[in-house]
Amino acid sequence: MSVFRFKQFAIRQDQTPMKVGTDGVLLGAWVELKGSERRILDVGTGTGVIALMLAQRAPQAMILGVDVAEVEEACANAEASPWSDRVRFVRQPVQQLEEEPFDLIVSNPPFFVEALQCPDAGRTTARHAVELPFEELRDAVVRLMSEQGRFAVVLPIVEAERFVALCDGKLQLIHATEVRTTPRHAAKRLLMEFCKAGQGSDACRRDSLMIGTGEHETYTDEYRRLTGDFYLKF
Repeated sequence: MSVFRFKQFAIRQDQTPMKVGTDGVLLGAWVELKGSERRILDVGTGTGVIALMLAQRAPQAMILGVDVAEVEEACANAEASPWSDRVRFVRQPVQQLEEEPFDLIVSNPPFFVEALQCPDAGRTTARHAVELPFEELRDAVVRLMSEQGRFAVVLPIVEAERFVALCDGKLQLIHATEVRTTPRHAAKRLLMEFCKAGQGSDACRRDSLMIGTGEHETYTDEYRRLTGDFYLKF
């Protein structure tokens, strides 16, 4: 059995084509929680790792994870966690989801928009924007997010720029964090937080995060602080 263990919960990941990865853990740890969130939606939940991270961080919130793929593994992970009463998962395209508005929506979405598709169907769905084009993700977020709600997402730099352009007039970027693996590498990912257009200030807060120092298996203090409540190694 393939199991990824965190400090307070574990993720079974035998069935999913996409295992626990840095992107999802970064998003689950990075997104700001104000303490007023009562309803949180995780789009493309997979194993449920982000949903369970948010359950750990937001004890006041009910959390729903949706995915176009089977969610049996995510359900089992939630049932085995300390927060089974506050987390549920449904197999449902977010484009068809009908729910009351959410205070926070998060997504680690499919993102290889124009890249060649790989032969494994599961990985193709997870890694390519086939089942969830960016335009449809944007529209679902606008429809399902409360007026004062927020949307957090992680994408590669090029796809992030494209997504921001698509959101013009509908969602407003309010926080962006460039993620670099080491000082020698350019930024590979962008963590982004949006509100509905017109709900935020004109200025977007921009900062950066370095994961490693450049030495083998040595992580920066900022990365340790960000993920320290989750990773066993920290």
